[in-house]
Amino acid sequence: MSFTSGPSRWSDVWLVTASRGVSTCGDFLAATALTLALQSAGAGGLAVSGLMLAATLPLVALAPLTGRLADRVDSRRLLVAAGLGQAAVCLALAYAGHPALVITLVALLAAGLAVTQPVLSALVPAMVRGEDLPRAAALNQTAGTLGALAGPALAGVLVGSFGTRLPLLLDAVSYLALVAAGLLIRTRRGGGRRPAAVAATGTPGAPAADWQLRRDPLLVAMIVTIAGVIAAVGAINVVEVFFIRETLHSTATLYGLVTGAWTLGILIGAWLFARVARRLVDDGRLLVGYLALLAGCCLMILLSAAVPSALLLVPVWLLGGVGNGGANVFDNVLLARRVPEASRGRAYAALTGSVQGASMIGFLLGGLLLEVATPRLLVAGCGVAGLLVIALVVPPVARAVRAGRAPVGAPAPATAPAGGPANPAPGAELATPTPSR
Repeated sequence: MSFTSGPSRWSDVWLVTASRGVSTCGDFLAATALTLALQSAGAGGLAVSGLMLAATLPLVALAPLTGRLADRVDSRRLLVAAGLGQAAVCLALAYAGHPALVITLVALLAAGLAVTQPVLSALVPAMVRGEDLPRAAALNQTAGTLGALAGPALAGVLVGSFGTRLPLLLDAVSYLALVAAGLLIRTRRGGGRRPAAVAATGTPGAPAADWQLRRDPLLVAMIVTIAGVIAAVGAINVVEVFFIRETLHSTATLYGLVTGAWTLGILIGAWLFARVARRLVDDGRLLVGYLALLAGCCLMILLSAAVPSALLLVPVWLLGGVGNGGANVFDNVLLARRVPEASRGRAYAALTGSVQGASMIGFLLGGLLLEVATPRLLVAGCGVAGLLVIALVVPPVARAVRAGRAPVGAPAPATAPAGGPANPAPGAELATPTPSR
């Protein structure tokens, strides 16, 4: 599928990288601060899961709309408008006191994220040549990971010393990085623009008029797999604060530092597996590797249930994060290779919506199950459930790999697709959406 036809615009990649790092740090800073505030106030699992649902529902409900916005509206206008809106919402959140108002503002904040995620994700492949995409994806993943690594640790320190208002004010400032990126990035999409692009093989980029996700068996298999795994293990996002703070008796500061172990692993995994992704010419093998990495994440979650202290979670979650980082790179490369440039906003929004929808199931289950089971038992259950899901999807994934080696949407293997070969030359990101802890 299509990438830039000229030299890669690394200055634009670095602008996206910097803006994503700063804004992600602010996101995790605010999320951790609000979670700690709820737990410290004596709120239970349902309250924490409710907050997470408010932060997730807009990403699911708005995915069809925001994907089309990312493809049809000028990317600069979207980034500037969404960044300013999120900064204003977060500023109001810093002074909000009523729980209903807090949940409403969190949902509005997520609505802005539903816009910016597909815009930034679709911009990165348009900035670079096909062979440079794994490196660009790793850089983008690194920025998000560093932000996610710094945010919880910083929140633990700031909440312990100053309360929740200062972290939320810092989050409001961080969204201005998106505004700056929108104004400075030269690469633009949407609004009738189509970057000069060629396929990774050198042929013209594929038109997007007839592209449909359901016609690509590999992408369908990838999205179904990650959604199933996250639905199975997503409860860990609600359970972890109770597991680390209450079962393992750690402080707020140690909680922030321990949760950073997984995100540090994501950073390592992104660069480690970016090299692997570049060498995997066959998209089917890329999908099989993706499945193996997700299984590794689930295994580490299962092992974490056996640790006697919070510090011993560090090496286990570090390894889990390595698999998470590699999976993030693999799914971004696979999607960018197989989707026409003009449809990537829709594709990334579909991926985000599916993953976040699955996360909502996990959040709800986590809040409900904490009322009847201990955190340690639930952590083990999450790991087992994730491994069972992967075992169940192996046969359909194997069939999708065989079908995916035929041209996308073609009735028979001998028929070429409208936009070129299904498996272009090597070099074709998250959050992605990612398998959360």
